[in-house]
Amino acid sequence: MSDVTRLLVAIGDGDSSATAELLPLVYQELRQLAHSRMAREGAEHTLQATALVHEAYLRLIGEDTEWNSRGHFFAAAAEAMRRILIEHARRKNALKHGGQRRRVTLGDDLLPIASPCDNADDLLALDEALTRLSELDARKADLVKLLYFAGLNLEDAAAALGVSRTTAYRHWIFARAWLCDAITGKAGGT
Repeated sequence: MSDVTRLLVAIGDGDSSATAELLPLVYQELRQLAHSRMAREGAEHTLQATALVHEAYLRLIGEDTEWNSRGHFFAAAAEAMRRILIEHARRKNALKHGGQRRRVTLGDDLLPIASPCDNADDLLALDEALTRLSELDARKADLVKLLYFAGLNLEDAAAALGVSRTTAYRHWIFARAWLCDAITGKAGGT
């Protein structure tokens, strides 16, 4: 009987110390199995092979299964990894997690108000949208005012608002998208 099989039997018998001994013996093989599974996934996949190994191992050890052999354990590990990848894909495609939406970088060229508005209609639309944004989130509206009308750069605007540059940038990304939708009539006020 191999060490792995002996430890699997001990785990089945309730020996908790056998669990700690098993991982170092099977880790590299589980990692290779996970790596081969992940190689078949698309480049946009966010789950790492190490996370897949750890999740599968926790599921296998948590089950009340009597392992007949090393092969039985690794077959179950492969099945656990398959299930984890399927669950991950379902979660990623769920509507509450963005569904089939693609990530798009919003550049200044995608925002119709990339600079202070030159004509009165654009300025009025911007003012109306800023008023609505101010009701939703005054800090984000203040940031837009500092950037567009005061001519501050992001660092100076962040300092003026007393927030980090990173926070100001996140607020700016949200505000730009929200204003773009509001000006083009897509925003529902949220």
